Amino acid sequence: MRPHGRVTGGPAASGSLPAADERLGGGLRALKGLWPYLWPKDSVELRLRVVAALMLLLAGKLATITIPWFYKRAVDALAPHPGLVAVPVAAVLAYGAARMLSQAFNQLRDGVFAKVGQRALRQIALNVFRHIHSLSLRFHLERRTGGLARAVERGTAGIDFLLSVMVFNIVPTFVEIAIVCAILWRFYSWSFAGATFATIVLYVVFTFLVTDWRIRARREMNERNTEANTKSVDALLNYETVKYFANEAHEIARYDRALAAYERAAITSQTTLSLLNVGQGTIIAGGLVGIMVLAGEGVAAGRMTVGDFVLVNTYLIQLYTPLNFLGVVYRNIKQSLTDLEQMLGLLKIAPEIADRRGAPALAVRRGRVAFRHVDFAYDPRRPILHDIDFAVPPGATVAIVGPSGAGKSTIARLLFRFYDVGRGAIEIDGEDIRDVTQDSLRRAIGVVPQDTVLFNDTIFYNIAYGRPDASSADIEAAARRAHIHDFVAALPDGYDTLVGERGLKLSGGEKQRVAIARVVLKAPEILIFDEATSALDTKTERDIQRSLAEVAADRTTLVIAHRLSTIVDADEILVLDQGRIAERGRHRALLAAGGTYAAMWARQQAEAERAAALIGN
Repeated sequence: MRPHGRVTGGPAASGSLPAADERLGGGLRALKGLWPYLWPKDSVELRLRVVAALMLLLAGKLATITIPWFYKRAVDALAPHPGLVAVPVAAVLAYGAARMLSQAFNQLRDGVFAKVGQRALRQIALNVFRHIHSLSLRFHLERRTGGLARAVERGTAGIDFLLSVMVFNIVPTFVEIAIVCAILWRFYSWSFAGATFATIVLYVVFTFLVTDWRIRARREMNERNTEANTKSVDALLNYETVKYFANEAHEIARYDRALAAYERAAITSQTTLSLLNVGQGTIIAGGLVGIMVLAGEGVAAGRMTVGDFVLVNTYLIQLYTPLNFLGVVYRNIKQSLTDLEQMLGLLKIAPEIADRRGAPALAVRRGRVAFRHVDFAYDPRRPILHDIDFAVPPGATVAIVGPSGAGKSTIARLLFRFYDVGRGAIEIDGEDIRDVTQDSLRRAIGVVPQDTVLFNDTIFYNIAYGRPDASSADIEAAARRAHIHDFVAALPDGYDTLVGERGLKLSGGEKQRVAIARVVLKAPEILIFDEATSALDTKTERDIQRSLAEVAADRTTLVIAHRLSTIVDADEILVLDQGRIAERGRHRALLAAGGTYAAMWARQQAEAERAAALIGN
C-alpha cells in the first residue's frame, strides 16, 4: 500500500501567493538570495565583470571626492590675487577632469555590470517560471492568474530597481558619506563631521520611521491593484460567459469597485509620501544651514579660507543630491525588497507531486493500463474514488461513464499523475507511475479534452504544440488525419491563421479537430478522450467520433463519456456511481442487465427523441 501523496501545509497546499513580509529583515534575506545569481559559480566572465564593476565604482567615488578639493584650490588661488590665472587654470582643468572621470567611471561601471544584471534577471525569471510549471494542478486550480502574474512582474521589476539603484547608488552613497565625514574631521574639526553625521542619522531615522508607518497604505494599494488586475483578467478570459449572460454592467461595476478601493489607497499613499518628503527636506535644509554657519565662523576667525568654505559647501551639495534621491526611493527600495521576497517565496512552494530521486523514464512496451484498488480524495474530508480496480489491455478501448461528480475526470487526472493516489496504485505495463519520471509519463499519454484551449497563436503553432520540433510535412499530415487540412487550406492565411484568445475565432468542432491533430502529431502510446464531443452538436459529434476512432486504432484508449451513444463499441464500459464502479461490461450486456447503465441509456434515448421531435416540428 502506498501512502498519500504529500500535501504540504500553508502556501504550498494552496494556490494563494506567499504572504509578503513587511519587515526589513525579510526583505534583506530575499536580497541575500540574489547573490548566487550575481556571483554565478559557472561563469568566470560574469564574476570578473562584478569585480571590474566594483573597482570602477570605487574609482568613480574617489574621483567624486577629489572634485571639491580642486574647486577649493582654484578659489584659494583667486581669492588673494584676482589677477593671477596660471594656477587656477590648472586647478580648473583638474576639476573638470575629475568630474569627467567620475561620470566616465560610473558609465563604464553600468556598462560592465549590465550583462551581470540582465543575466540575473533572466535566470531568476526563468527559474520562477520553471518552478511554477512544476507545481501541482491543485496549486494552479486554486491560484489567481492575474495576481500570480503581477507578483512575478513586480518581483522582476524590484530586482531591476535594487540592482540599478540600491547596489550602485544608495550603498556607495553611504560609503561616500563616511569618507566625507572622515575628511571633514581630519582637515577641519570634529564639529563639521559631527553636524554632517547627525544630519544624516536624523534623516535616515525619520525616513525609516515614517516609511514603516506608511507602508500599510502601500501594501493596501498593492493588494487593491492585484485585486483589480485579477478581476479584469478573469472577466476577459471569460468573455463569452459574460456575453452569454449580458453581464457587462456587472463586470464593469465589480472592476470599478476594485479601482475605487485602489484609488483611496493610492491617495493615502501619495499624501503620506508628501509628508515624508517635506520632513526630509526640512532636515537636510537644517543640516546645510548648520554646516554653513560653522564654515562662516571659521573663515571670519581666519582658521579657514574662502576655498575651505566652498569645499565644505560643495561636499554638502554632493551629498544632498543622493540623500534627496534616497528619500524619494526609500519607499520603493523597501517595497522592492518585499516584492522580491514575494516572488522568491514562490520558489519555496514545494511541488506536491515530485519525481523520486533517480526515477527512470517510462518505457511503454505494450501500453497496458491498470488501476489497482485506487482510493483518492482532493480533500480528506470528501473522498472521491473508492476501490477503483480495472485494466485496459493493450490496444483496447475502455469507456468510463456516470453522472456528474462521479469521479470520471479524476481518473484521467490520476493517470496523468496530476495527483497521487491515496491508496492502491496505477500501472502502465506493470510499472507504478510513481516510480517513473512525470515527463516520460506525460509524453506517453495523449488527451483530447472536452474544453480545448488553444494558444493565441496560429493554427500551425497550435498543432505543432504536440511535437514542437515536427516538420511542416508532419504537421500537415496530422491535420489530414484529423480531417482539418481542407478547412485550414481554404482559409485566407492557411496555417498562419491566428485562432484568437483561447481559440475564440474557431468553432467548437474546429478546435476539437486542432486538438486531435495535436495528439496525432504527438503520437502517444496511450490516449484519453475526456468527454471530447459532449459540447458539440450531433453532426459535428459524429464527424469528430470518426476522427477519434481513426486516431485510436491499435492504441490503448480510455474514453470518458457523457453521451453513451459514443461508446457503444468500447471493449469494456465502466459505470461509476459515487466514486465506485457500480457496473462493468459491454454495451449489450449492460443493457440486458437493466441496471444503472440501462437507465442512463433509456433516459438519453428519450431526450434524443424529444429533441428530434422538436426539430421536426
